[in-house]
Amino acid sequence: MDEGESGANARSRKKPTTEKKQNGRKSASVPGKPRERYAALDLGTNNCRLLIAAPNGKELRIVDAFSRIVRLGEGVSTSGVLSEPAMQRTLDALKVCAEKISRRGVTHMRCIATQACRGAENGAAFLGMIREQTGLTLEIISTEEEARLAAAGCMDLIDEAAPAALIFDIGGGSTELSWIVRDGEAAALSVAAWTSLPFGVVSLAERWGGRDLDAETYEKMVEEVRAGVAAFGDPARLRPHFEKDAAHLLGTSGTVTSIAGVHLELDRYRRELVDGLWLTLPRTREVTEKLRAMSFDDRASEPCIGVERADLVVCGCAILEALAREWPATRIRVADRGLREGILADLAAEARQKRKQRRRRRRRRRPRKTKD
Repeated sequence: MDEGESGANARSRKKPTTEKKQNGRKSASVPGKPRERYAALDLGTNNCRLLIAAPNGKELRIVDAFSRIVRLGEGVSTSGVLSEPAMQRTLDALKVCAEKISRRGVTHMRCIATQACRGAENGAAFLGMIREQTGLTLEIISTEEEARLAAAGCMDLIDEAAPAALIFDIGGGSTELSWIVRDGEAAALSVAAWTSLPFGVVSLAERWGGRDLDAETYEKMVEEVRAGVAAFGDPARLRPHFEKDAAHLLGTSGTVTSIAGVHLELDRYRRELVDGLWLTLPRTREVTEKLRAMSFDDRASEPCIGVERADLVVCGCAILEALAREWPATRIRVADRGLREGILADLAAEARQKRKQRRRRRRRRRPRKTKD
């Protein structure tokens, strides 16, 4: 969701394949056909992130990306409003996004805002300010839509042999959970249940502190989050799959990508090594305890965390631990993908549907041949 990408996440994405140049400009479009570009912008509690993609056969090729920690939701949990400094930081980042969208010739776009704007009294007014200063129109999406998009963006990482999985998206102001079930006959995946918890790394850090957390305070935070998870129960009746170790967890957030980076001892963040990585629960707990016991400065020096997230990552670890206690699983898969990829998939599907409709209309307008 919106906790933030680890290190140089956006820069580490695979570079697009070389495009042919036409009239001095890069283009992958077929001559005579309009070039399509899709943009997905996610403005969260902690991070402003953009992905721009182009169709490449049945796949999408990323042609540009941007990520900046803006901490839009800083202080909202206590004040109820977005602060002036936070809004200015966010506007500066969105101006960069607007420039990239214009320069890349985006044809299909969706820009969303999540928990910070959803919960702040001046959230809607801030979207008006964004529109005036950047030309971007953002929509505040519901928690249900947020969970759907996050699940859609990473569902293809679920183990083909698993009958069920729990996708978690740890954000700055909330955490979205989606229970996924596999149809036994068709083997198709679907969302069986979902919920949004009012816990995120920013809101927990503001309540419990994030710079230095002793073991006792950390345990209290874990149990508070676990109580919130437990209160939702087992709406899809999938717990037996987890108890038999047939299901697994799938995390899409800066927390799990950071844990993966520390586990791999990377000297710089590398998406191709992190996305899709499997972690055992015991190893995950080793890394999270290591991070908790570190000083703020030591966490800040970790290449996959950095100073901007050093006070947040342990709170994310607490949320993950709470989930693992309530929904036992020995395996966790790491996804460096989520909301934006879900948006891009929607945009591509809508564009394909519109192309089909245009072709049908053209066929209907063609004059029928008559016999002499």
